Amino acid sequence: MKSLDVKIWGVRKRPSKRPSYDVRWAVAGKVFSESFRTKGLADHYRTKLMAVARDGQEFDDATGLPDSMAEQKAKLTWYDFALKYLAMKWPHAAPNTRDGINESLTSVTIALLGDRPGRPSAPLIRQALRNWAFVLPGPAEREAPTEIANTLHWIAKASRPLNDLADPVTAREVLDSFKIRLDGKSAAAETVRRKRRTFVNALHYAVDLGEFKENPLTAVRWQKPKVSSEVDPRVVVNPQQARSLLHAVSYVGGYRRARGRRLVGFFACMYFAGLRPAEAIGLAEADLTLPEQGWGAALLHRTRPSVGKQWTDSGESHDDRGLKNRPAEDVRRVPIPPQLVVILREQLDAFGTADGRLFYSEGGGVVASSTYSRAWQEARTLALPPAAVASPLARRPYDLRHSALSTWLNAGVDPTEVAERAGNSVEVLLGRYAKCIDGRQEIANRKIEDLLSEYE
Repeated sequence: MKSLDVKIWGVRKRPSKRPSYDVRWAVAGKVFSESFRTKGLADHYRTKLMAVARDGQEFDDATGLPDSMAEQKAKLTWYDFALKYLAMKWPHAAPNTRDGINESLTSVTIALLGDRPGRPSAPLIRQALRNWAFVLPGPAEREAPTEIANTLHWIAKASRPLNDLADPVTAREVLDSFKIRLDGKSAAAETVRRKRRTFVNALHYAVDLGEFKENPLTAVRWQKPKVSSEVDPRVVVNPQQARSLLHAVSYVGGYRRARGRRLVGFFACMYFAGLRPAEAIGLAEADLTLPEQGWGAALLHRTRPSVGKQWTDSGESHDDRGLKNRPAEDVRRVPIPPQLVVILREQLDAFGTADGRLFYSEGGGVVASSTYSRAWQEARTLALPPAAVASPLARRPYDLRHSALSTWLNAGVDPTEVAERAGNSVEVLLGRYAKCIDGRQEIANRKIEDLLSEYE
C-alpha cells in the first residue's frame, strides 16, 4: 500500500570493526533502514528521501521507498554500473592498469549478459566492449561504426541487473568464467587473479554507492588459483651464454641496416645492470657516467613502458613515467661494470642519440617491444644450439634481468645491495630468486661435513 505518512530520522553511526552509518525512516509506522560505509553517502541518501517526501510522492509500505527510487534501484544494470566505475578509475590509473581494468570489465560484462533476441557475434561483442565501451573518451564522444553502436545498444539492453550479484551462485559463475580463455583452454593464474582483483574493487565501489550493504563476493567460497612468483632457473643464462647472445644480436638485420647492432647496448643494460626493459628504453646520455676505465653509473628516473595508444592520455604507444612502484620524482643509482661501460661508449660512438635518448628506432622513435623481441628471437637462433633454442633458456629479453640478479646473488653480493640496484624489496628479491641461487647447498654441506669430521 502507498502512504504519505513518512518520518525520516537523522544518520546514526553504528560501531563495529568497520563502522557504518544507518539511515532510518518509517512509512505508516513501519521502520526501514539502509547502511552505508561513509557518513557522506548516508547523508546523501537521507537528503534524497527528504526531497521526495517534500514533493508529496507516496512511499510503498512494503519496500519503504517511493516508486521513483525503487525503479531507479531496480534498473541499474551491471553494464551501467561498470561505465560509472570506469569513469571513476580511469583518470588516476596508469595505462597498463587501464588495459587490465578494461579486460576485466569486459569479461564480467560478457558473463552477465542475459538471453535477448538479436545477439551479435561473440567477437563483435568483445570488440565493442574492449575498443569502445570501456575506453575513455567513450562512444558518446567518438563516432562509432553502425555495427558497434548497435552492439553496444544490445549490450545495454541485455545486461543483467547489478543486484543479481547479491546471489552467490551468480557471483560464482562470473568468477568461474575468469578461468576459461577465449579458445576454451585454462587461463593463466595471474590473469584470473588480476580479473578477480578488479571485480572485487568494482563491487567495493558499488557498496560506496549504496547498491550493496557489503561486498557480495564475501559470501562466495571460491578458491583463488595459486600464482608462482619464483623465477624458473631454466631461463637463467651464464656469463658465457650471455656474451654469445649479445654478440649474436649484432648480426641481426645485417651490418648496414644495423637493426640488431643498435640494440646490443639495450640488451647489455638488462644483463650487466639488471635494468627492466622500460628503464633501459628511458635511458638518456645525460643519465650516464662512462669513464674511460673502471665502473660507471646510471641514474634512473624515467621509464617508457610499452602500452597501446588507446590507454595513454598522450595518444602515444609508450607511456612516459617515473620508476616502477616509486614516487614520480624518485631516482635510483645503479653502478655499471666496466664491460657495460665499454659497450655503451661504443653505442654512443656508432649511433649517437635521438633527443638525448640512448636507444631509438631506425626512424628516431621509441623502440617498440615487438621490435626488440623479434631481434632477440633471431639472436637466440644464431647463438644457441637447437636444443637450447627450444628450451626456456633466455626465451624473453626480460630473462636477461633475471640472469643478472641471479648472478649477483650467486657471487655473494649482499641481498640488500642487490635489491637496491634492482629496484626491488629484499623480500621480493629472495622470494623470486630462491631457486636460482646455485651452490649454496654445497657450501652448507661442506660446513656440516667439516664440523662432523672434527669429532671423528
